[in-house]
Amino acid sequence: MHQPRARYPPGYGSGGGGGNGGGGGNHNYYGRNPQQHHYHQQQQSQHSHRNSSYQQQWLRRDQAPAVAGAASGNAVAKTASQLDAVGSSSQDWKAQLNIPAPDTRYRTEDVTATKGNEFEDYFLKRELLMGIYEKGFERPSPIQEESIPIALTGSDILARAKNGTGKTAAFCIPALEKIDPEKNAIQVVILVPTRELALQTSQVCKELGKYLNIQVMVSTGGTSLKDDIMRLYQPVHLLVGTPGRILDLTRKGICVLKDCSMLVMDEADKLLAPEFQPSVEALIHFLPPSRQLLMFSATFPVTVKEFKDKYLPRPYVINLMDELTLKGITQYYAFVEERQKVHCLNTLFSKLQINQSIIFCNSVNRVELLAKKITELGYSCFYIHAKMLQDHRNRVFHDFRNGACRNLVCTDLFTRGIDIQAVNVVINFDFPKTSETYLHRVGRSGRYGHLGLAVNLITYEDRFNLYRIEQELGTEIKTIPPQIDLSIYCQ
Repeated sequence: MHQPRARYPPGYGSGGGGGNGGGGGNHNYYGRNPQQHHYHQQQQSQHSHRNSSYQQQWLRRDQAPAVAGAASGNAVAKTASQLDAVGSSSQDWKAQLNIPAPDTRYRTEDVTATKGNEFEDYFLKRELLMGIYEKGFERPSPIQEESIPIALTGSDILARAKNGTGKTAAFCIPALEKIDPEKNAIQVVILVPTRELALQTSQVCKELGKYLNIQVMVSTGGTSLKDDIMRLYQPVHLLVGTPGRILDLTRKGICVLKDCSMLVMDEADKLLAPEFQPSVEALIHFLPPSRQLLMFSATFPVTVKEFKDKYLPRPYVINLMDELTLKGITQYYAFVEERQKVHCLNTLFSKLQINQSIIFCNSVNRVELLAKKITELGYSCFYIHAKMLQDHRNRVFHDFRNGACRNLVCTDLFTRGIDIQAVNVVINFDFPKTSETYLHRVGRSGRYGHLGLAVNLITYEDRFNLYRIEQELGTEIKTIPPQIDLSIYCQ
């Protein structure tokens, strides 16, 4: 008989979270079968003090990381001691958390059209739930609802979802849940195409897993190989990085992947471009045969299908792309001559209510020239491109994200996965050549269901591209009106 879905934190009521579940890395998740539920009901009648013993068990478990990592886990120790005071209510532990104020901005159905699940429905470790709520996550987004429970069962996943709808947490949460902190080995590798995205993803993992005593490492090209080698002599449970550097360390025998049970490919279509695919495939051969493969992207060209047929024979397919562009982004174009572009940009700056903007150019040279022009016009401006030194790139990325500057000029280096919540305007100073690039560029605004604005400066040569991209994406890019209503991108 089907049991109604329980909403208990692990180890309470009929959640079966005491590690009784059968097999697999996630005992809490497997404890949902009806027989076990019946068994717990029998036990409940025999042991009236069951709930209190479970609470003690979870209190001990919450304190365990503090003992294991006393040197680095001050926050964990503090929380563990707070939990000593937890009463009989299963919700009291939430009251101890430092949860940020709710985000009251308008959100589109890209992130609100959910089934109504809660994070606690997935029987995640208490310490992980604490990190999730303290990060400000309230409920799973549609992509998280679809992927988290499937990933926890160990299945391969091929997931397609729009930019800015919570894809990163959709794979970070199950990855953190399945890692055993007591086991000194790399258990999860997350591959990304750019260094900036690697830093961002590792930061999300650290924040979500801050009570788990899980060691996260970032490894990308352009940084010191020696430092990476030294770091790998310390415990690492989760490795985030770019394919070339991780493959290099693996071939040297420094990065050992024999216990790596999960490989995540974020921005999978980019990772399967000619410059990355050989490294990715070589890396897969170092993993155990039983490894789990998760692939996430907004766009899936033919190369992905060929790779899927070879390495994911029977994946669970998630497709949340009934349309390609984000619902909250309003798109306009302005028809201009090349020599009028800077003047047009100046007009946009004076008329728009910009929190932060990202301005895209098609070449490194044009990025630097435009950044100089914007500064001369009297506006604050940073620029970033692939030919800059890595330290400089990191500093610009970090400072822009922290709000040190309002405008960022860049190449397509910055189109992949970069999540800066304050960006509400994207300007294509140079119009892109492909619909995929366009999609990833405009997806830098309107993050997580919020509203955003995309303005495209179109020359005579761009007119056919504009029409083709509209057709391919099934979207409408309208002529820019004399006045733009604030409510469409500033709520």
